[in-house]
Amino acid sequence: MARSYLFVPGHKEKLLGKVFDAGADAVILDLEDAVPPESKDTARARVADILTIHPAWVRINAVGTAPAADDLAAVADRAHGIRIPKVDSVDDVRWVRERAPGTPLICAIETGRGVANALAIAAEPGVEHLALGGIDLRKDLGTGEGNTPLQYVRSHLVIASRAAGIAPPIDSVYPHLRDSDGLAREAAHARSLGFGGKSAIHPSQLPIIHTAFSPSEDELVWARRVVNVFEESGGAAVQLPDGEFVDLPVAERARRILQFQ
Repeated sequence: MARSYLFVPGHKEKLLGKVFDAGADAVILDLEDAVPPESKDTARARVADILTIHPAWVRINAVGTAPAADDLAAVADRAHGIRIPKVDSVDDVRWVRERAPGTPLICAIETGRGVANALAIAAEPGVEHLALGGIDLRKDLGTGEGNTPLQYVRSHLVIASRAAGIAPPIDSVYPHLRDSDGLAREAAHARSLGFGGKSAIHPSQLPIIHTAFSPSEDELVWARRVVNVFEESGGAAVQLPDGEFVDLPVAERARRILQFQ
């Protein structure tokens, strides 16, 4: 599971030359919102070229449109995966899968309808991740800023992902580039709800995101102690010296933390 997904506009040749050295766990080459209409063809050509050198996800234009069909014709056979914007239903997923068979998919949930259908979308073949598109979703729902308005949505996407047996969802971008504290709080909040990573719009955000979605030293110490004690007990429920009760679910959670050290 990648901790960070760094967006880069597909028509910006200079940025395309730098993004793969920026330190992100994954890169998303954008053909959608960050690319003006007059630059779409240029973006497709440059993205198709760079994909022959570097693996990356590609965000396409709106499902069912001619630009999206052109996007998939240009990159579907070479992209690591496709990020589908504003997924409202499984029909959107199937439209892409018909044009990009076998290509992994990230489904961005950015509307109330997408939230309502998230369980079915997550279970659709080919879907590897759900992703929260917070900016568009706030606009669609008419909500305010902060974590509280999207609390239900974040938990719903975590549950939908888990129920479908796919990887944890990806949190939304944080658009305030100079607000490092706000980014840290939002990333930590998303991780506490079960998200596995977060999107970024600038390389300066990556260290904060990586810290938030990596186990802290305290977590690693706790996990090692839990696993050691549980294994010494032969798999029987046991109590730690501080009084914490450890049984199989607790030990499995500790083992998952140690996988990321």
